[in-house]
Amino acid sequence: MNFLIPNITDIIDILLVAFLLYRVIILSRKAGGFQLLIGVGLVFILYFIAITLELRMITSFLSVLKDYWIIVFVILFQQEIRNIFLKIIHNHDLRLIFKDAKKSVHSPLLNAISIMSFRKIGALILIENQRKLNEYVETGEIIDAVISLKLILTIFNNKTILHDGAVVIRKDRIYAAKVVLPLSDNIEYTRKLGTRHLAAVGISEETDAFAIVVSEETGKISAARDGRIVTDISIDELAQRIKDETS
Repeated sequence: MNFLIPNITDIIDILLVAFLLYRVIILSRKAGGFQLLIGVGLVFILYFIAITLELRMITSFLSVLKDYWIIVFVILFQQEIRNIFLKIIHNHDLRLIFKDAKKSVHSPLLNAISIMSFRKIGALILIENQRKLNEYVETGEIIDAVISLKLILTIFNNKTILHDGAVVIRKDRIYAAKVVLPLSDNIEYTRKLGTRHLAAVGISEETDAFAIVVSEETGKISAARDGRIVTDISIDELAQRIKDETS
């Protein structure tokens, strides 16, 4: 009957199992992510201790958990895992992962430019980059509105007081309108370009802004950057330039 008499290791084994079950019950009541993490860590620590001390009972008990630890982990942390995925789904910065999302942001702008080009509505639009255009914005009117087709067409309607000047786009929003810009004195351009085009070149000489011009006379689209201007470009080419120059 000596085999029924527990030795010191058996007593330790029984006490560890009892303690483990007690902690699982307590942690399940609290249901907190941090507490559960401590509980999982405790299970692994006890497992290695049990193996080292050759505690047969607790080793067998923990081996079952070890074989299904992934399932146990998902069950214990299902709420925390769910919350993490919800945060990822609702995170507004997730669009940065998808390169094509930038295109949708500029779609209203490109549609407006295409319409203005067809209707020969003069326009001057700046897309701000790293260099802030605060000193120029001060000469115009702050709008700070979401980019929309109707708003852009309204601003550049020659019957409104905002049409004479430039629109500044900052962080995918129409930030200001009726902005006064410096004119380029580059002889190469002064002899053949109008005021809007010279203003586009002028601002691109002084800042890293990307300037877009729609000619009131011809309806042709031009783009200026780094003191250089490219005239008579298609709407598709403009879309690519916006993507390249403002990314």
